[in-house]
Amino acid sequence: MHDNSKLLFAKYATGYFQPPCRVLEIGPDRFPSSYRAIVDSPQVQWDTIDLQARAGLTHTASGEYTFPLADGSYDLVVSGQVLEHVRKVWVWIRELARVCRPGGHVITVNPVNWAYHLAPIDCWRIYPEGMKALYEEGGLEVLHSSWESLEPRSLLPRLPRPPDETRPSLLFRVARVLRYPLGRVYDTITIGRKRP
Repeated sequence: MHDNSKLLFAKYATGYFQPPCRVLEIGPDRFPSSYRAIVDSPQVQWDTIDLQARAGLTHTASGEYTFPLADGSYDLVVSGQVLEHVRKVWVWIRELARVCRPGGHVITVNPVNWAYHLAPIDCWRIYPEGMKALYEEGGLEVLHSSWESLEPRSLLPRLPRPPDETRPSLLFRVARVLRYPLGRVYDTITIGRKRP
């Protein structure tokens, strides 16, 4: 998980984690996950789910778009750097909304300009207007959706990361040799409330 994702989560999402609450994180990056470390509250029950069983995981998904969980099980459903790997995001968002309780929140962070990366597939880059449409498709009221980079600014300008880092431009190759982080990461964070 890259730094901008964590910075956006800390800025926009942490206020929604009011203990006691139950959280389901889709596809955690590690255990405890980066997001859980940011929230860092013993009064928050933090469960995890992913497609492949692995140590530390609370649940294993029944399929790409089905979770073995009861309707309305969680106060918050969180996903970071997962959406781009989901083929049918319009089906997936409905499952996130299903396991969220009425009045609860769904929070997603997804890359806008991260380079193509298989895990095992890479499908989407979505800006706020697209995320608003997606959340509405899932029956979620959008409270916030924005795309930005919160990475530290420097004296020299920084640009969005190139879409294909296997063939960087001359400018990016020179910056890499000089060890200057020319590329900036931009992500979209969206927060929605499940309608009662």
